[in-house]
Amino acid sequence: QLQLVESGGGLVQPGGSLRLSCAASGATLDDYAIAWFRRAPGKEREGVSCIRRFGGTGYANSVKDRFTISRDTAKNMAYLQMSTLKAEDTAVYYCAAVRSIFCTLVEASYDNWGQGIQVTVSS
Repeated sequence: QLQLVESGGGLVQPGGSLRLSCAASGATLDDYAIAWFRRAPGKEREGVSCIRRFGGTGYANSVKDRFTISRDTAKNMAYLQMSTLKAEDTAVYYCAAVRSIFCTLVEASYDNWGQGIQVTVSS
């Protein structure tokens, strides 16, 4: 059973950077497509970025050119590098995975989820 644990969240000023990590256990992430989602206060959870099993990435328009998703096979980890952060990026961020080659930003496509981690962008 794949388990996912996010880390790296916290408080950051507008314009700053933060890197989220997603540590996997119980299975190898090599077999999975991975995504990051977020839920802002009062809003539904939305897809932020995803990475295919063999590479290839996708991003929501709101984070394109600011966020970068990556994976480290050797460490069984995934990451979300966030730059030029804005107040509207404030949310709980979730790592998700599905045993698939392809990835999507559709929440229902994923059956493995982390518990989420808070990211707050504020001065």
